[in-house]
Amino acid sequence: MKRTLLAGIACLGFSTAEAQTLRIAMAAEPTSADPQQYAAAPNSTLHNHVFESLVSLDARLKAGPSLAVSWSRRDDNTWVFQLREGVTFHNGHPFTAADVVFSFCRILNNESELAVSYSSYVRRLTRVEAEGPNTVVIGTREPEPLLPADISSLRIIPANLVPARPIAFSVADNCAGAGQPWPTLAQFNDGSAAIGTGPFRMRSFGRSGVTELARNDAYWGEKPHWAEVRLQPVTAAGPRLAGLLAGDHDVVEAPATGDIPRLRSNDAVRLAVSPTTRLIFLQLDQREPAPFVNGGAAPNPLRDARVRQALSLAIDRKAIADRIMDGLALPATQFLPEGMFGTLPGLPTLPYDPARARALLAEAGHANGFALTLHATNNRYVNDARIIQAVGQYWSRIGVRTEVDAMPSNVFFGRRARREFSIPMGGWAASAEETLLFFRTWMTTTNRERGIGGSNYGNWSNAAFDAAAVQALTTMEDAERGRLLREASRIGLEEMPILPLHFESAAWAFRRGLAYDGRMDQQTLAQEIRPQ
Repeated sequence: MKRTLLAGIACLGFSTAEAQTLRIAMAAEPTSADPQQYAAAPNSTLHNHVFESLVSLDARLKAGPSLAVSWSRRDDNTWVFQLREGVTFHNGHPFTAADVVFSFCRILNNESELAVSYSSYVRRLTRVEAEGPNTVVIGTREPEPLLPADISSLRIIPANLVPARPIAFSVADNCAGAGQPWPTLAQFNDGSAAIGTGPFRMRSFGRSGVTELARNDAYWGEKPHWAEVRLQPVTAAGPRLAGLLAGDHDVVEAPATGDIPRLRSNDAVRLAVSPTTRLIFLQLDQREPAPFVNGGAAPNPLRDARVRQALSLAIDRKAIADRIMDGLALPATQFLPEGMFGTLPGLPTLPYDPARARALLAEAGHANGFALTLHATNNRYVNDARIIQAVGQYWSRIGVRTEVDAMPSNVFFGRRARREFSIPMGGWAASAEETLLFFRTWMTTTNRERGIGGSNYGNWSNAAFDAAAVQALTTMEDAERGRLLREASRIGLEEMPILPLHFESAAWAFRRGLAYDGRMDQQTLAQEIRPQ
């Protein structure tokens, strides 16, 4: 069936005419239209059509102007952003500094937010203040070397979504917003609050269905080619590709890696492949007891670093990259690809040594193994279900009795945010090429007030790691910050609370007559897709 479709696509006669509707098949569905609810890539793909931030990241994660045209530091703790003039929201409301203050305050008051996706950034601030209509001053509790990249994910919404009232930014009392109305998740999903400044307006949001966008003809920047965009979740790779070949989709995310060689040789299809910083990894639960380890009985063997190292040694990362990912992955040596800021130079791929793994288990008192369950998505990351099955098989070979539970991403992420799993498989892409971001979010001891460790679902805490990583958070001088991050990397690889597997490459397939370069953040943005 697959061979017939691929061979026959040349007969479909895709037109290169100036079609005004672009149909994108997404590999996973957005969970909501609320741009301040949950930082997952499918959500960002939707939100970055409709909403904008002060700072944007280009396809290679370089920070640049968006709603702010420039920024500078008054001192290590104070940043000044000059706003773009003449911008209007989709409802005609003029964009000013007051909307920035309102948006940051709404993030603090968003009761539907998952996994402190955005409030973790805002809670590190001491000041968000308008100095006139076109200047915003942002103060930080401590020096924040990556603040521009951080706020690139904080999308701006209009203050007139709620009745006018004075709002002053304050983390201590959530902007004095208790009891006051804020836009709700339901209002974003029904479209009444889904109002941004972006190149597209949201016409309708379809949870588990099609989301329809319309071009914003009043957009301040370059107008996108497409009058309409249809974002349709198609979570299985086979139906996505079949829809492209049948002419139902114009662009599809994440074609099956096994189809890439054939697609490359077919003149009727175009491909974009981009390296990414997306690390696929396993988080190991440090709680006592852990719910899916030995039936939830104490003691939890994952608390022993020798057990964690054994589990890492049991995984053949090169085989996963070559056989499951069909070469479209880079086996992990550490937490970001080598050469990025804070990485350790010259490390080989993390070793595969099942004999040493069994010896470490015996040394830790688990010569007869133990039982656990792995949890993962089956429609979010490239070949995610196959990867987690392979890991389960590797662990079974060293005597660890392993079950695997893979589920749709819209189920998995909510359960993981509630910390229901003991060994979830995750994926994370850096928004700047620096290990600081991964450590701050996933590995530092959770500290809500400081906005760190918000995704440390395994509850790992290590004083030596924190001493290096947390100090790096406030170190503005690059050489010293790099030294601290390398020390944190060394400790993380010795202790292995997180097992890095590989870095995905992102791929897109699209009909002849279109051009798309792809993005390191794996987002599919209609404004960057153009007729050829």
